[in-house]
Amino acid sequence: MRMPYSSNATFLVSITDQEETVKAIYKPMRGEKPLWDFEPGLHRREVAAYRLAEAMGMHFVPPTILRDGPHGEGSVQLLIEANPDEHYFAIFEERQELHDQFRAMCAFDIVANNTDRKSGHVLVDKNERVWGIDHGLCFAQDFKIRTVIWEFGGEAIAESLLEKIKPLTQTVPLEVATLLNEQEFVAITERAKWLLDGAKFPVDPSGRHYPWPLV
Repeated sequence: MRMPYSSNATFLVSITDQEETVKAIYKPMRGEKPLWDFEPGLHRREVAAYRLAEAMGMHFVPPTILRDGPHGEGSVQLLIEANPDEHYFAIFEERQELHDQFRAMCAFDIVANNTDRKSGHVLVDKNERVWGIDHGLCFAQDFKIRTVIWEFGGEAIAESLLEKIKPLTQTVPLEVATLLNEQEFVAITERAKWLLDGAKFPVDPSGRHYPWPLV
């Protein structure tokens, strides 16, 4: 089933093995609209984001793999069951106990150079776990983050988060680097060094580093 309101072809699919069936989101490269600032193959960035989050020990990106499906190669990501009416702005205001999970997502988005962290790309499941989805517009070489998570600007980054960032200042995991071009994975290291050196969440004085639409 094709998902409504998606910029690119996005399908809800079922994956079945001998024991269970799970729902997932399939994004084939064939269904992508051309972009001037990203090479074709956004599905590979979806997988790279999952692998990077796992390597950093953050685990907020749903399991995402590359598969050759009915419409060709694409990313397949576990569907997270969440209330579609909830989004980051409302959750942030009402759920202070989740703020540390948002801080981790914010730090990841800076390192990954996420240019599309809309409010609706933040989910909370029934177990109070925060998830982030839609990472096809990450890892650009030029720093141009666009996110709705700016509430922590100027705040010192916790040592526990800095420890997750520190390894990236030396090297990028091979399983991530193989999905990007050389300039893009080198830029990950540069952003990690910048964030580690400053040890604070950045501030957007221009007010221009927000995605559109916000939700």
